[in-house]
Amino acid sequence: MLVEKNVPLQHCNTFGIAARAETLVRIRSQDDIRQFLADPLWGRQPVFVLGGGSNVVLTGDVAPVVLKMEIMGMRLLRETDKHWIVEIGAGERWHDMVAWTLAQGYTGLENMALIPGTVGAAPVQNIGAYGLELQDRFDSLDAIDLVTGEQFSLNAAQCAFGYRDSVFKHAPAQPKYWPVTGSTAVPRGLGLKGRAVITRVRLALPKSWQPDLGYLDLQRKQAEKGIEQPSAQQIFEWVCEIRRAKLPDPEVIGNAGSFFKNPTVTTEQCADIIAREPKIVHYPMDDGSIKLAAGWLIDACGWKGKTMGRAGVYDKQALVLVNRGDRHSTDASVTGGEVMTLAGAIQTSVYERFGIRLEPEPVVI
Repeated sequence: MLVEKNVPLQHCNTFGIAARAETLVRIRSQDDIRQFLADPLWGRQPVFVLGGGSNVVLTGDVAPVVLKMEIMGMRLLRETDKHWIVEIGAGERWHDMVAWTLAQGYTGLENMALIPGTVGAAPVQNIGAYGLELQDRFDSLDAIDLVTGEQFSLNAAQCAFGYRDSVFKHAPAQPKYWPVTGSTAVPRGLGLKGRAVITRVRLALPKSWQPDLGYLDLQRKQAEKGIEQPSAQQIFEWVCEIRRAKLPDPEVIGNAGSFFKNPTVTTEQCADIIAREPKIVHYPMDDGSIKLAAGWLIDACGWKGKTMGRAGVYDKQALVLVNRGDRHSTDASVTGGEVMTLAGAIQTSVYERFGIRLEPEPVVI
């Protein structure tokens, strides 16, 4: 367990927001977590778990102890008749892991190429892109209870995955318990927010693979390349090309990716909006609801390319808020306050025009 004091976090968040951690603990094994929890000085302190910093907005210096997840490792754990089960350390970069699986011949994650962040953060957000979500390839995970120090495992049902949602985003509602693999109990209620930290993730990758080309961007790329039956590697490369054309590189322009969730409405609500806005981008969902494109809503309100302070809306994709300052400078970079002021103004204008409340994706601290 490595404990550091007064640590700059600007390089630890993809927005490039200048902030500091009063205390930062580098977690490189499960034993590091147990050692931290057993320490009489640190073990009772509030904590903030930090992975790749790709889904966070820092509005000031961080007073809780920052647990920087750096548990590494990628391996084929086992095979079944239908799946390869791979196990990944929480500190591995998601995109590196996707590339590794394809290099080993394990297909199924190619649509989620180039998503920023770490593997340990992926189940929290139930990340997804181009028709695929983490829950579609999820097997199970290991986590450590931050109160007891015990390890436990959760399957997909116990993770309660939803659209950009999971049990890890909701606080426990009541002191009731239910048994899970590897531990006697974890909190029931609404969730595990602030109660657990993910250490390893296991994914089930299909041996009987079929390309997922449901998204229009991928269909256009397929037509452009003239390939009727693309391989998983080709889809991986297409997704990388599409994302790089649409989204800014965080190393060049600080950002946290898609800043708002795509809202869902009823068919009646959608019909009402279409009557006023015939060109609105919308997608029918399996549960009968309609998903609206948040980027289209923001663009329709005239925000694309606009700037407030040192925070701006990306000129190629209105769903992405960016750092208009110098992401490598402590004095000239955007602040978390500027980002949230811009986000609030966007939310207000979208609600006033469409009657829809946009919900931010990043964690604000």
